[in-house]
Amino acid sequence: MSVIVSGLTKIYGEQRAVDQISFEAKPGDVLGFLGPNGAGKSTTMKIICGYIPPSEGSATVCGFDVEANSLETKKQIGYLPENNPLYTEMYVKEFLLFVAGLNNVKNKSARAEEMISLVGLQNEKRKKIGALSRGYRQRVGLAQALLHDPKVLIMDEPTSGLDPNQLVEIRQLIKQLGKEKTVILSTHIMQEVEAICNRVIIISKGKMVANDSIENLQTQKHDRSIIRVVFKNVVEQGLLLKISGVKKVIPLGENSFTIHSSFNNEEEIFQFAVQQKNIITSMQHEQTGLEEIFRTLTTDTSDSKPQSPNS
Repeated sequence: MSVIVSGLTKIYGEQRAVDQISFEAKPGDVLGFLGPNGAGKSTTMKIICGYIPPSEGSATVCGFDVEANSLETKKQIGYLPENNPLYTEMYVKEFLLFVAGLNNVKNKSARAEEMISLVGLQNEKRKKIGALSRGYRQRVGLAQALLHDPKVLIMDEPTSGLDPNQLVEIRQLIKQLGKEKTVILSTHIMQEVEAICNRVIIISKGKMVANDSIENLQTQKHDRSIIRVVFKNVVEQGLLLKISGVKKVIPLGENSFTIHSSFNNEEEIFQFAVQQKNIITSMQHEQTGLEEIFRTLTTDTSDSKPQSPNS
């Protein structure tokens, strides 16, 4: 495994920013690391990268413990933080050559040109970084993260500031990189996760609430059910809300509703129709969208002990 996290915990005072998180990620994984603001995503990423120590638990990267072998760990990781730090007075290629030197990259100029081409900076390489748009600065950050050919790529909001065309290009690049490397990315854009990732981890208030493939999450593994139902006769929306397990009812048209429930309560809906002397003319399950799953899982944990505001 490229990344193994076991019982990872980070405590600030009496608050737990990260609370007993465990997961594994291997080459070929593009892992979406999701959670609300302050959930502990960035803290977890910084621990894996060796920037801050854990309070408890451990993390290893390519077999190296992040605390005991910090330098070796960093050699294996390409990191693109959310606030992409760059030397804005340097020219793009100049900066990449500088970073290549810091990482003892062989054939620095050739490697810098390769990264410039890979991330689409050919027309910008002779410009100062400070003159670039935010989207192109993100590309520079991604290029520097890849310069030393890391086995693990960790990115925090990697597509921030990109226009729609750039989004498509960078998403395709990340998917391509994920075929050989272990990729962990944090984002608030659910469409991006669905387009890029094959696995998802969701954390809320420092605790992990999901660790699965997107497909499994969307097939209601977490006991969520969304049913579109059409009745022959008029039905009061308020009565539907009284059916066991029903959380939300959305009218769609004449006698047609989408019913959100905490479990698959198809039988209860049929019984309701019988009791109302009504007839169901159509009933079908809808696939649960990742955004709905995210909202449900991070809301369902709202009663747990408050955690650190640090993300």
